[in-house]
Amino acid sequence: MSGQAEPATGVTAVATWAGFLLMCLGMFMAILDIQVVATSLPAIQHALAISPDAMSWIQTAYLIAEVIAIPLTGLFTRVLTLRWLFVTAVTVFTLASIGCAFSGSFAVLLVFRVVQGFAGGVLIPAVFSAVFLLFPDRLHAIATTVGGVVAVLAPTVGPVVGGWITETWSWPWLFLINVIPGMIAASVSPLLLPRQHTDLNELTKLDVPSLVLLAAALASLEIGLKEAPQRGWLSLPCIGLLSASAVGIGIAVRRTLRAAHPVVRLSTLKRRSFAAGCALSFCLGVGLFGSVYLMPVFLAFVRGHDASEIGIIMLVTGVAQLITAPFAAILESRIGARLLTAAGFALFAVGLGLSAFQPRIADFDEMFWPQIVRGVAIMFCLLPPTRIALGALPEAEVADASGLFNLMRNLGGAIGIALIDTILYGRVGIYAEDFRARLLAGDVTAAKSIGLSVTSFVNRPPGPPDDATIAFVRPMVEKAALALCINEAWAMLACVAIAGVLLVPLARDRSN
Repeated sequence: MSGQAEPATGVTAVATWAGFLLMCLGMFMAILDIQVVATSLPAIQHALAISPDAMSWIQTAYLIAEVIAIPLTGLFTRVLTLRWLFVTAVTVFTLASIGCAFSGSFAVLLVFRVVQGFAGGVLIPAVFSAVFLLFPDRLHAIATTVGGVVAVLAPTVGPVVGGWITETWSWPWLFLINVIPGMIAASVSPLLLPRQHTDLNELTKLDVPSLVLLAAALASLEIGLKEAPQRGWLSLPCIGLLSASAVGIGIAVRRTLRAAHPVVRLSTLKRRSFAAGCALSFCLGVGLFGSVYLMPVFLAFVRGHDASEIGIIMLVTGVAQLITAPFAAILESRIGARLLTAAGFALFAVGLGLSAFQPRIADFDEMFWPQIVRGVAIMFCLLPPTRIALGALPEAEVADASGLFNLMRNLGGAIGIALIDTILYGRVGIYAEDFRARLLAGDVTAAKSIGLSVTSFVNRPPGPPDDATIAFVRPMVEKAALALCINEAWAMLACVAIAGVLLVPLARDRSN
């Protein structure tokens, strides 16, 4: 792909860059929203009297709508053009944010979260489409770097922002912070982004059954992945949901490949570079979303930190990403995307693997270097694969391809978190029972492992422990067991990153 023609004037170039930065702002809002809300779910639960079992649906509703919207970005781009797609999406996202802030009940909040998630899902792939639709080849690396930094920085700063807002103001401000940036982006971007003709006739050719089938299948997949760790992967509801998703996706793919005007242009997957790029995006999603999920779990439930403290510790990754980003663009042009991608995933595996050996008492110091390694690696795992996947495509295929590419990263994250939860729910009881048996047998090593004073343990009264002793020791056993499970999850993520290294030879830098 040769890219769009060079802008005619310097003024036009500045306007295009300004418009692209506003698009990045919209994407940042969409990704940040997930993190800040996750940090403050207890505050929302208390304010709206939501049951603990239903609380997770505040996030799940958003994520389901988002994953449905992402692959439809190509269709929306063909209908509205990139310019009006972004304006529409950021406007809807902003209005839905206001609706969330003023929701008086759980049901109303869920409705607005669905709308917000759908609009947010469009904003993310639209930015990566814009890289290849708005700029010539020589600027792709720079634009990809800017978009990539925004995409990975939002999850890192989210816990800090969310914790600060909740402690300083109140939970509605988690959503109201989107209003001013959203208004600016919606009102200014139409003046800056290139003008193209809309094609509303594209909607008359829409394969509605395929669209409904795809949406239902993706929703079933998300719900199945959410429920499987707790209910069990072989439980009847989860088997039903995941089987229905597989059948639905299979039928939708078959219909789409045969349709004259497909909802999603899957034919792009015939290009080896794009297919390999999607596989790499999936692996990155598992590691990226998984690591952002695991760190707060460990810091909150094992170390007892609050949201603000967790956010400060996790900022290390974000700083490393910011520092690395310009070097990623420079290195790609010198050593090639494939080599840099292989190095990135290898480094990512090292960073994830280092955390698999962290002790129960690990804190900022122990987590510093693994975060640095991961922060550096993530930029090498995101920017070059994006160019491998999208950089060589004809302009007409970029929007659909960007949707698929970003969908794979999100699906990787969903599956990765489901596997992590499976380890945590399934293994923590096993480790806890092992600790209990060893403690009752007088194993001093087990006492040290859970943080129990060896002197107190050795000099304990003979006979079975009393209720007070059990109440004192049980939380220590649970934390130690959870820490071991978290280390297993880190090891699993490292294995996925190694799989990413093995996929790199299938990709090509700039050819099909």
